[in-house]
Amino acid sequence: MTVKALRGTIQIPGDKSISHRSVMFGSIAEGTTTINGFLPGDDCLSTISCFQKLGVDIQMIDEQSVVVKGKGIQALKEPSDILDVGNSGTTIRLMMGILANTPFHSTLIGDESIAKRPMKRVTGPLRDMNIHLDGRKDANFTPLVIRGGQAKGIHYTSPVASAQVKSAILLAGLQAEGTTSVTEPAKSRDHTERMLEAFGVKVEEEGLTVSIEGGQTLRGTHVEVPGDISSAAFFLVAGAIIANSCIEIQKVGMNPTRTGILDVLSNMGASIETVKETKETAEPYADLVVEASHLKGTEVSGDLIPRLIDEIPIIALAATQAEGITVIKDAAELKVKETNRIDTVVNELTKMGANIEATEDGMIIHGGTKLHGANVNSHGDHRIGMMLAVASCIAEGETIIENRDAVSVSYPQFFAHLESLQQ
Repeated sequence: MTVKALRGTIQIPGDKSISHRSVMFGSIAEGTTTINGFLPGDDCLSTISCFQKLGVDIQMIDEQSVVVKGKGIQALKEPSDILDVGNSGTTIRLMMGILANTPFHSTLIGDESIAKRPMKRVTGPLRDMNIHLDGRKDANFTPLVIRGGQAKGIHYTSPVASAQVKSAILLAGLQAEGTTSVTEPAKSRDHTERMLEAFGVKVEEEGLTVSIEGGQTLRGTHVEVPGDISSAAFFLVAGAIIANSCIEIQKVGMNPTRTGILDVLSNMGASIETVKETKETAEPYADLVVEASHLKGTEVSGDLIPRLIDEIPIIALAATQAEGITVIKDAAELKVKETNRIDTVVNELTKMGANIEATEDGMIIHGGTKLHGANVNSHGDHRIGMMLAVASCIAEGETIIENRDAVSVSYPQFFAHLESLQQ
């Protein structure tokens, strides 16, 4: 159904990456950690559940406020049940790093999507650190069984720029003998480094290498979680491609390792204004105002990719409405997300009339195409579901989105917010 305009103000949910880490780090810290702006999505609730099974006292005061009463990493207890991470890749990969510092047995599983996602990028370097890990296909797939031990520091050169890989290794290094360092081909999200420092841990950074000395202790603190820019991206694009729109999005996280979406939309000619910017906290944030814009095609590649990997589905939609051709490349990482996002984006947008083709490491989108309603499917991927919902706003005719409930993973109020802005 074609929407005439989107107008109004919204505050998006808290950042998923920061919400995960605030619970994890609070659980292994000594003392109480208070969290404000927490994202109560399915993924982050899976993280809370896992640490409660490890004996941590975690209380949700309300939907966005959480109190974690940590007693240090040595106080974690052997779980009597399997640790189920649900759909959360962040939970399973970062937990492996934390559990590397425990002397007991843990088993990690997830849903069908997690069962297909490769884990050797984490289990491999953790094994190099003297951690006992086993699992399906030589610990490349869940279920994963981990028994920590005395981790030994390593220097790991990662073949991919991945915050999850980097974070898992650094977390294993917290109690390791000596120094643990990770070098990446490009800088990935630095939420872990920022938050470790907020919890009192010394982190060294030199170029593309991050290092941590073993034997450090985390101290409970207060964490203010800004809005998730990956969630804001859907409304930034919606405001830009739907005629007569003007949307104000409040308190959006502006971490430089996450703002690639703003760079791309700016390159495409989108009208986005940054107001009320705050930099005093560990994670900067600002209000963003987006208006309907005339977009043009662009190239998205190289060092930009790690800064917007989760936003590529919605960038692809923006490109269908831009003048000219948009090329997305160097994004093979999309193949191992909740779905193979290259193929899924191409297939679902093609159903709606988009002129888009998949490549080995991205896609090519020919812009200026009118979309029409169709029967489409999120395939259980929250970001695909939200992208298709925005696409339905500019499509002529009825669009039916199957598995739309997948959006609850990161944005439970998404459809309500989208409807509230419609004119």
